[in-house]
Amino acid sequence: MENRNGLMVGGVATRATGDAEPLAAVELVKGVAGARRITLGADKAYDTANFVMECREENVTPHVAQNITTTRGSRIDGRTTRHPGYAVSLRIRKRIEEGFGWTKEVAGLAQVKLRGLTRVDFAFVLGLAAYNLVRLPRLLAEASP
Repeated sequence: MENRNGLMVGGVATRATGDAEPLAAVELVKGVAGARRITLGADKAYDTANFVMECREENVTPHVAQNITTTRGSRIDGRTTRHPGYAVSLRIRKRIEEGFGWTKEVAGLAQVKLRGLTRVDFAFVLGLAAYNLVRLPRLLAEASP
């Protein structure tokens, strides 16, 4: 999701393994990242050494919520948390749940009737595209004087 308007930029369905989501996030970022540095907001589950390292290798600043426990510290240090954009990213990243909720309720993905990862991925991406199409008239109305 891009932060300015809340439009979905990409999505992929993965198998339910412990590390599939961070790996998919890195692959999605590779398609968006370029010469300019971008930021990536994520929740505490992404606060791992591998994810943070791979993001930085792709010229992406990981704005990941810190997962500080009594046994380990966060992989996100003061280089990232000191900037005001970090707090903004943590607040805005919750907007992604609106799109996921919409695809579950309106697009019918709460109980998927398809079998196979390829078909589920197609339905998920189609649902995200439909969400963008539903949001576009409202965004265009706000932008026009």
